[in-house]
Formats: sequence, C-alpha cells, structure tokens
Amino acid sequence: MYHSLPATTLAGVVGATTPDSQVVDATFGRGDDGDVVVTRITPHDRQHTAPVSDRPGWLDLRGHVVVAAAAEPHAHLDKALSWPVISPPTGDLRAAVQAWHRATPGLDEDSFRDRARTAALMMLRNGITAVRTHVDIITSGEPTAADHDPVRAIRAVDQVRRELAGLMHIEIVALAPVDCPVELIEQSLDAGADIVGGAPHLADTPAENVTKLVDIAVRRGVGVDLHTDEFLLGDELTISEFARLVTDWPAERTRTAGHCCALGTLSESTLRPLAQILADARIGVVALPITNLYLQGREPRSRGLRGIAPIDELRAAGVTVAAGADNIRDPFNPVGRADPLETASLLITAAHQNPDTAIDLVTNSARSVMGLPPAGLTVGARADLLAVAGADLVEIIGAAPADRSVISNGVLVSRSETRHQMAAIPTPSASVPS
Repeated sequence: MYHSLPATTLAGVVGATTPDSQVVDATFGRGDDGDVVVTRITPHDRQHTAPVSDRPGWLDLRGHVVVAAAAEPHAHLDKALSWPVISPPTGDLRAAVQAWHRATPGLDEDSFRDRARTAALMMLRNGITAVRTHVDIITSGEPTAADHDPVRAIRAVDQVRRELAGLMHIEIVALAPVDCPVELIEQSLDAGADIVGGAPHLADTPAENVTKLVDIAVRRGVGVDLHTDEFLLGDELTISEFARLVTDWPAERTRTAGHCCALGTLSESTLRPLAQILADARIGVVALPITNLYLQGREPRSRGLRGIAPIDELRAAGVTVAAGADNIRDPFNPVGRADPLETASLLITAAHQNPDTAIDLVTNSARSVMGLPPAGLTVGARADLLAVAGADLVEIIGAAPADRSVISNGVLVSRSETRHQMAAIPTPSASVPS
C-alpha cells in the first residue's frame, strides 16, 4: 500500500552514514541553476544534535548508508513486465527479439503505458531518480491495419514521463529496427523521443546501419545511444565505425554504446587501442550484466565467456563506463527487481568490481553517461540521494534491504519500511544432572 508524502524540499539530513563510514549531517540549499544541492556537510554529533522532531524539514537517516541516488542508463520500459503477458520461450538474443516482435502487434498503448509506469515506480522506490529508456519503433504487424501505430509505445512512455516529471528524470531513446524507414525514426522523435537508437550489429550491413542512424541524429541535432556488438562469437564490430562518426561531435551531445559484450572477448593488444579510440570519441559505455549473463553464452563454443563489457580496461583508458539493469521480466530477461543494488551485486560477482566501484557505476558514472550533474553527499552536488538501512556499503549491496528513503532534487519522493515477524526462538532446556 502506498501513502502520500508531503512534496516539500528538505532542509537537510541527519546522521547519514557515508560509503567510507563517516556519520554526517548535510544541509541543502538552492544552487546557481535552481536545483537543490548539498551546501554543507558536518560531522554528526550524537550528544549535541537537536532531535529531528525539533528541526522541521530535516530527515533522520541514522542507521542508513547514504549514496548518490542511482541512475538507470539503459532500460526498456516498454518491454518491462511483459513476460507473463507474452509467455515467451527462453533463448538467446535473436530468439528474444523474435518473441518480442511476434507479440507487439497485440500490445496496445494502454499496455505500454501501464507497464512502463509500474516499472518506473519500482525503480523510484528502489532509489533510481533518472532513467534513460529505449523504446521500440514498432514495425511488426500489418502496416495497413487501421489500428497500426508504429510510435504508440514512445507516445505511451512519454505520457509516463510527463506524469512523473516532478519525481524522476526520464529520457527516451527511439529504438529503430534494422529495417526501419527513416521517416519512422523522424516520426518517433516528433512523438517524444530524445535520442536515436538501434542495434546495428543485427543488420546485414552493420556499418551502413550505424551511418544511417548517426546521419539522422546529426540532421536533428540529437544524440545517439546504440545497442552495440551484443554478441560473443564474431568479429564484425560496429563500435569503431560509431566512434569514427561521432569523434568531432560537440562534447555535450550524447553518444553511448550499450552492451559491448564482444569487447570482452578481444585480446589485450586489440582492446587497448580500441578503448583509446572510444575515450577520444567520448563514447560512454554501459555494461548490462543481468540481461547479458542471461542471453549470452548459450552456444557451446561461447560457454564460459562472460557477456559483460571489459569494465576495468575501458576505465583505464579513460572511457566513462556505467552499468544498468536493462530488461525487467520480459523476453530478454525473465527476472530482475528494478534495483540498482541488484546490478551492483552482479558487478561484484560477475564482473569482479569492488563495492565502491560497483556503486559508482550505477550512480554517478551512470549520471555522467546521461549527461547529468553529480549527486550525493558532496558539497555542490545535486541533492539526489538514496538511503538504505544498514551499517556499511557491503551490507546494503549484499542484503539489498527494502528499507530505503529516496530524495530527488531535495524532496523526499519515496520511503519504504519493512516489518519482520518471526516465531519465538525456544529457550534451550536446562541440562538435567544425571
């Protein structure tokens, strides 16, 4: 059950445990751009700090680890939660694509909107205050049908974005099938999409598809976010051509490559110069462990390979790397909690990241890939915070407690509290002397 929270800007927070185990109070105020930022941080004095009940506008976060609010740099809100609707067979990427394309003619705008809203609110509740979602341009189905509308999913997600505008930031990428007519991509941008997207590695002529998508973005003055080289077997990479085409773009324009699984199969001598090319082109890379661990590695020859971009090598070259959850309970991934701590946990387990880096990849690095300012408990950072009940960073990633408070632009937008009840533990019987 949901209960409404007062939509008021907080004065600050009290007793927050930072990732490096300091306990602090933080004061909020307006920044130069009008956003709410952290203006002061002081050590928390348990003995002399006035009770929060006597300090209107302050939020008590004692017993909570506080990090920057998470950002989801690669979601699919239009597909989210469709597994029970579609009942798809399990399989690899191409099987998932086929299952989705078979199902989309039967999904109307209400279906897209309702599932997208539910998934977005799940994300918010778990601590995500910024989302970039890919949304399909729907070319499957009968084009002459009276109810055929290729941009209905984009229009539905755009409505959800407007509904939640005061709570979270949502960006829409128009995900164009490889055979999508240029005019439909243009129509999707007119319908609410912000960024051009696609999956060129699935095309018969991948380089031509990259060029087509980049040309549209240049003409419209928008960014590009591509599903890039999402495979483990093969050598026709599209990311080099992507980098070549966007190297001279303005620094502030989005150019993002998601998945990049194939890069993890390259030798060090091949990957190192390629990583430098990506850094020079300022392409952000988004690793997506949960979906790619599910979809990749199913062929006998690829078993044992991890479907995760080579995070350490890319970061060492200066590439901005983030991580996301990608699909949530749809043909591309039957599980997922819309939880950044789930992604962080997988980054530790499957991508061998340390806890500090794992959290950064789903918070401020994700914000950086999205072109958003830093957040968190740092003076001058935007007051977007995630507070999770626990003693330290390892505990909150490992246990992922549902007890959380989420602050967006200085406003408490979600607070979740759990209650546990257990049977009484029997008292051990006293030993009886023999």
